[in-house]
Amino acid sequence: MDEEQEKVFEVVCPCCQAVIWVDGRTGGVVKSERTAKKKESLDDLLIREKKKKDGFATKFEATADLEKKKRELAKEKFARAFGNIDDIEPEKPRNED
Repeated sequence: MDEEQEKVFEVVCPCCQAVIWVDGRTGGVVKSERTAKKKESLDDLLIREKKKKDGFATKFEATADLEKKKRELAKEKFARAFGNIDDIEPEKPRNED
């Protein structure tokens, strides 16, 4: 029995803190056990939601600024391209006999 226990490894998940026992020979999961989630207070929940809301506002502002810059760049390129049209000589019509 001790020999079998030596071949079983206990692994703790860094994300959810679940404990998994893995058979060293086969690589199969022998047993898994989830840890109980820590109860959060209402204040903690409100703080987390406020941070999330502030993050959305910041992302929205950054996206709006980026779109404004793209629009200004497109207008500038259009104006530059439109200005270059005057420099180009128009094609002379061909005489088709």
